Amino acid sequence: MTQNDLRQFAGWTQRKAVDPSGDKVGTISGVYADDQTGEPEWLAVSTGLFGTKVSFVPVEGARESGDDVVIAFDKAMVKDAPNAEADGHLSVDEERALYAHYGRGYEPTRSETVGGSAGRGVISSDTSRRDASMVRSEEEVSVGKHTEEAGRVRLRKWVETEDVNVTVPVERQVARVVREPVADGSTGGVDDFVEDEQEVVLAEEVVDVSKRVVGKERIGVETDTVTEQVPVSETVRKERVGVEGDEVLGDDPDATRRG
Repeated sequence: MTQNDLRQFAGWTQRKAVDPSGDKVGTISGVYADDQTGEPEWLAVSTGLFGTKVSFVPVEGARESGDDVVIAFDKAMVKDAPNAEADGHLSVDEERALYAHYGRGYEPTRSETVGGSAGRGVISSDTSRRDASMVRSEEEVSVGKHTEEAGRVRLRKWVETEDVNVTVPVERQVARVVREPVADGSTGGVDDFVEDEQEVVLAEEVVDVSKRVVGKERIGVETDTVTEQVPVSETVRKERVGVEGDEVLGDDPDATRRG
C-alpha cells in the first residue's frame, strides 16, 4: 500500500456513498484498515435520518465516481448489516459477524490461532489513527407554510323604508242635470200636480293598496385563491474548523487551514 493509496482512501471520508444502482446509502465517516497489514478493509458509512447510525461495508469493490464513492453492495444490505460501534476499532466478533453478513470468509490472524489474543480485532479508524476529531455544524433554513385567518367577510341583510309614489287613474260618476222641453199640449202622462222623488246612485272607483314580499336577486360571496411571491431572508450560523500543523492528509475545502 503506497502513500498515494492511503491519501486516496483518506480522501473518501465525508463523501457520499451510493450503491450500484445509484441510490444514496449515506456519508463515509471513516476508513478502517488492518493494523497489521495496513490494508483498508471497511468503510464506516453514516446512515439514518440524521446520519446518527453507522454501518460498515467492505472496501473491496468500491470505486470513485465523480464526487461519490460507489460501493459493491446494495443499500438494503448495508443498512441490514450487524451493529458495530464506530469507535475506531472493530472487535473480532464484530468483524466476524460483518464478514458473514456480506458472504465473505473470515480468516483469523496468526495471533488469534496460536493462542494469542483476539488479533483480528486490529482494525483502526481511517488510514491513520484518529486521535482527535470534532463535528462541524451549521444551521440550515427550513421554510414551511401554514394557513391562518387573514380576515372575515360577512353577508348582512337589513330592512330600509322608502316612500313609493304612484298615480292611479280612478273613475267616478257625477250627476248632471238635463232639461229637455215637453211636446206642445202634452201633459207627459200627468193629470194633476203631484209630488215625486227619484234617487240615482253614483259610483266611483277606490284605490286598494296591499303589499307582498317578492325576491329580486340572490347575493353570495365566493373565495378565490391568489398566489403571491413572499421573500424570506434569514441569517444562519456555521462552524469552521481550522487545522494546524504539517502532513495533514485529505483535502476539506470547508476547513480553514493554518500552518
